[in-house]
Amino acid sequence: MVLTPPGGAALNPFVVVDDAAGLVTFVSEVLGVPETAEARTPMPDGTLIHAELRVGTVNLMIADRRDGWPSRPGLLQVWVSDIAEVLGRAAGRGAVTVTEPTPFYGETTLARMLDPWQNLWWLYSPAPGQADPEPAWEGGSDPVFATLDRTLRSLGSRPDATGQ
Repeated sequence: MVLTPPGGAALNPFVVVDDAAGLVTFVSEVLGVPETAEARTPMPDGTLIHAELRVGTVNLMIADRRDGWPSRPGLLQVWVSDIAEVLGRAAGRGAVTVTEPTPFYGETTLARMLDPWQNLWWLYSPAPGQADPEPAWEGGSDPVFATLDRTLRSLGSRPDATGQ
C-alpha cells in the first residue's frame, strides 16, 4: 500500500545528471520555485549527492552523476500557469521546445521541452472552454505523439549538458 507522508507526495522524482547545481538553477529560474536549501548535500569534491526543489506538492530530487554511474534524466510533467512564459525562460537557458503549445484533452494545453540535461518536460496549462483535438485516427493531426516519438528516438545520440 502506498503512503503519502504529511505535507509531501507519495512519489517524488530523482534525477542523476552531470552538473546537478546547474539543473537546480535551471529549474528554479524556469519554474520560479526555490531550492530547499537545507536539503543540499555536497560531496567533498563539491558535487551534489542530493539537492531538492519543491515543485507544487512534490520534491524534485537531483544529484550529480558519480564515476561509474550513468546519467538518469527524467520524463517530468508539471502544470504551469503560462506555458509560453515558461518555454521562453527555458529557451533562454538552453532548453529546446519539443512540442509547441497544442490543444490537448480535458480543456488543457500541452507543450514539451528538453532541457540541457536531457530531462523531457511535459508542460500543461488549463484552457477552459478549449475543445478537445480531433484524434489522429479520425483524421486529426498528431503533433503530441509525433514530437514525442521523434525526440525520444533522437536522445540516444544527443549530447548531454557536458557535451558527451
